Amino acid sequence: MSVNQAEESAPARIDAALLTVVGVMVLGGMMSYLDATIVNVGISTLGGEFNAPLATIEWVTTGYLLAVAFAIPLASWATVRFGAKRMWLLGLTLFLAGSTLCAFAWNAESLIVFRVLQGLGGGMVDPIMMTVVARAAGPKRIGRVMGLISLPITLGPVVGPIVGGLLLEQLSWEWLFLVNIPFALAAMILAVYVLPADPPRDDTPAPLDALGVLLLCPGFAALVFALSQAGGSGISSPQVLMGLIGGLLLFTGYGVHALRTTKTPLLDLRLFSNKGFTASVTIMFLLGGGLFSLLFLLPLYYQDVHGHSVLESGLLLAPLGLGTLIGMPVAGRLADTYGAKRLVPTGALLIAAGSLVLTQSGPDTSQVPLTFAQFAAGFGMGLVGAPTMGSAYRTVPSDAVGNATGAIFILNQIGASLGIAVVVMILQGNGKHAAPTAQSFSNSFWWTFSAALVVFLTALLLPGKPRPTPSDTPAPHDDLVPDRT
Repeated sequence: MSVNQAEESAPARIDAALLTVVGVMVLGGMMSYLDATIVNVGISTLGGEFNAPLATIEWVTTGYLLAVAFAIPLASWATVRFGAKRMWLLGLTLFLAGSTLCAFAWNAESLIVFRVLQGLGGGMVDPIMMTVVARAAGPKRIGRVMGLISLPITLGPVVGPIVGGLLLEQLSWEWLFLVNIPFALAAMILAVYVLPADPPRDDTPAPLDALGVLLLCPGFAALVFALSQAGGSGISSPQVLMGLIGGLLLFTGYGVHALRTTKTPLLDLRLFSNKGFTASVTIMFLLGGGLFSLLFLLPLYYQDVHGHSVLESGLLLAPLGLGTLIGMPVAGRLADTYGAKRLVPTGALLIAAGSLVLTQSGPDTSQVPLTFAQFAAGFGMGLVGAPTMGSAYRTVPSDAVGNATGAIFILNQIGASLGIAVVVMILQGNGKHAAPTAQSFSNSFWWTFSAALVVFLTALLLPGKPRPTPSDTPAPHDDLVPDRT
């Protein structure tokens, strides 16, 4: 191989300008994903504080995730319309306001409403982060950069219960939300000074797909509501059946609309004609469902089955976080060399193995196998996340990055919402008992095991090792303008 060929095939350098943009956006994104699970370890505490059953208080988590999913497609459109920097600052402002109001909630219903406001802000932050970083990195650096940007996506939810346990042990429940305030303010100040100004736009802005919003977002909400109600009243109850039927009808209506409209749809279903993109998004959907389900289940499992305190149950999730922390940079370094098709199936098998151990656990199970199971599952999630997202961006043209980002984040968050609703239904035995039992926890862990097996099979459809070309390297710093399309 000649010197020129070696230089062309070598990975493009990740320079200081790119690292600065990534760092500022990780700070904002980390808060959003951390807050998605920080209350999980306090579900029992919040339920007791507000005298609310599990089927109600779980909406503190589910409502947040649904709001994120609702905001993502709107944020993708608004970024093109108004600019990334403006929308990034607006998202952080909403997140800050929601966090402050949550600390002053007076009952479960008000807390859920304020969590929805918080989720709307978080949902605006996430897609902007991914769109800007994906364009700035370019195809040749996308794998390694996704290893960095996966920090808030994968590690944030894992660290959340640990932070929540520490806060609840030392302080009151209000600090689960007050802790966000200094970090949100810091992210806003850094964004003002670091992110480039939004350039003036001469082209006609794309109109909002209002019909898509009216069909797709309520459809997701109806489906998650139905599953959450099934835990308390059974799958055959009228409200559950109405929610399921209503959600499916709305989905069908959106599918017809999205394929027939001549305008840009809220979620462009045409992207799914690419086999590699479809496989990537499916994996992110299942990863969201499996990861957030596990993070919802484990704190409750340690408290209800093993009798640990809130702090202990949070700290016992450390092996899951450590495995993810190690797996992410490993996957980021290897993704550009070996491709997702090798890494993702390996990660899926590790998640399945860890979940299988948890399905066989009970009150007398030693902590040693549980620790190894969590570490294996966490390391597997690290191997799955970054390569899958890098693979998704490689399968779409540059002008479709924004729409692809929306699709990835929407389905990841919807997967998380549905996953939590499913495990709550299993925990309550399809309405047979109000309080979870040791056996219902074992049954619930089969959900994450099954999701991991489907990820393994789907990963076989991912594209192979990327082929570098001289054109992969972006022009110096030109692509760091956030809202360039």
